Amino acid sequence: MTYRERVPSALRFPLQLVLAVVAGLLLWLAFPDHDLWWLAPLGVAVLGGVTLRAGGPRGFLLGLVAGLGFFVPTLSWSGVYVGALPWLALATLQALYVAFQGAVTGFAGRRLVAAGHSRAAYALVPLGWVAQEWARSTTPYGGFPWARLAFSQADSPLAPLARWLGAPGVTFGVALVGTLLLLAAALAVRGPRVAAPAPLVLAAVVLLAPLAIALPTDGRTEAVGFVQGNVPKAGLDFNAERRAVLDNHAAGTERLAGTAPEDLSLVVWPENSSDIDPLRNPDAAAQIRRSLEAVDVPIVVGAVLAEPVGASSNVSLFYTGPDDADPQRYTKLHPVPFAEYIPHREFFRMFTAAADLAGNFVAGDTIGVFRVPAATGEYAALPTICFEVAYDGLMRDSVAAAGDQDSVLLVQTNNATFGYTAESEQQFAISRIRAIEHGRSIVHVSTVGVSGFVAPDGTVTEKTGLFTAEQRIGRVVLRNEQTPSDRLGEAPQALAGIVLLLLVLAAVRSGRRVKVARAPRTPEDHDVA
Repeated sequence: MTYRERVPSALRFPLQLVLAVVAGLLLWLAFPDHDLWWLAPLGVAVLGGVTLRAGGPRGFLLGLVAGLGFFVPTLSWSGVYVGALPWLALATLQALYVAFQGAVTGFAGRRLVAAGHSRAAYALVPLGWVAQEWARSTTPYGGFPWARLAFSQADSPLAPLARWLGAPGVTFGVALVGTLLLLAAALAVRGPRVAAPAPLVLAAVVLLAPLAIALPTDGRTEAVGFVQGNVPKAGLDFNAERRAVLDNHAAGTERLAGTAPEDLSLVVWPENSSDIDPLRNPDAAAQIRRSLEAVDVPIVVGAVLAEPVGASSNVSLFYTGPDDADPQRYTKLHPVPFAEYIPHREFFRMFTAAADLAGNFVAGDTIGVFRVPAATGEYAALPTICFEVAYDGLMRDSVAAAGDQDSVLLVQTNNATFGYTAESEQQFAISRIRAIEHGRSIVHVSTVGVSGFVAPDGTVTEKTGLFTAEQRIGRVVLRNEQTPSDRLGEAPQALAGIVLLLLVLAAVRSGRRVKVARAPRTPEDHDVA
């Protein structure tokens, strides 16, 4: 008995809507703090099942519902202190990309199936996921590449794919497994049932094959420390007592100095560890100088500078010693729109007073490379600040800037503005995928946690808790390789986009020969749901 025969026509669309919500919730549960990574392929399968033959308009609506079911809970941290409007606006914007993905899948899928190319139609699902994530990672205002399928897979057998194909490759792997599960369900429902096990076997192969990818972790090691100083209180005004935050990190550095090995080479403070401009405020400069004297090694300080005139800069400052009055700096290349600055502030102020809560930060224009002296030879520390870790191109450019020199990635972040939510763990999971992708160790340090050392294979050591004052020292593996993913760059995404476009064009051409809209409806026109 087919899906059409089992479900009365009046209930089909409501059932599809319910399943779209279920698909979104399954995707949400794949991410931290739930960490049920294996639910991501199931979410892809359910969403593909309800959109693949839905047509454009219905596919759009079903994709929107699934996107809201996914992003509203996943991004709930974005509204914890600023209210529901910014949170729901962000979630809706992200959901619209899934809606357009559903429209493309529904439009092209229905036509390909009607033209007898049902197997080709299934390729729309994984290709659509890669293209959709590429689009929302770059638009608007530079995009928001959070909660990509790849970033739910740090503990999955698919994670090693990042070394070869980057985060887009991991997303494709997740979506391909989900598509094969959908195909198996379709064969079980519509036949031939004897063929149904074949896609399941292929799904298992796709899921487990990446475990054969070698993730090198060899290389010389250096002792590196980080300080998680904590803040007086969580929230948007976490740094109302800015001196207390700076003092916390200075005190933490002194405690770390008491346990440091002789070969300690670098200490890393998080983003916003000195929101008092240390280049213009003698008291802040004195605290940092005291910390440098305590550990007697360079320190990377996350600071806010009162420059240029009338604006601010979110920077990493590299102090080589107590007498370093002009530290090297990296200025954040990608300030977060609607947080660190407001595009068209006057316009958005008409809708919410929260528009005035954002800062007025300017973007830098140069990748940061800090040359760290060490007994075994100089190495490069590559700073990235907060959400920048989610941007493929920025992380790839950072690694490329080190050239052939041994290097380590620094992710300096401040999670105090998101309280006790999943945001910290979500970001830490991104760092784990990045470590695999670029074959680099990562020192991930937050003002309030979670912080830790990530090895080039994604494994974690010295992980801290939330809203605690902690210090850690780790033996960090330094590497200088260029991974296959680094060499391929954006090619996997571009290839996925081209193939998807060709499939859509083929569907349009098929639609000219097959009048889908007026054809008699058959069980093949409906979803597996």
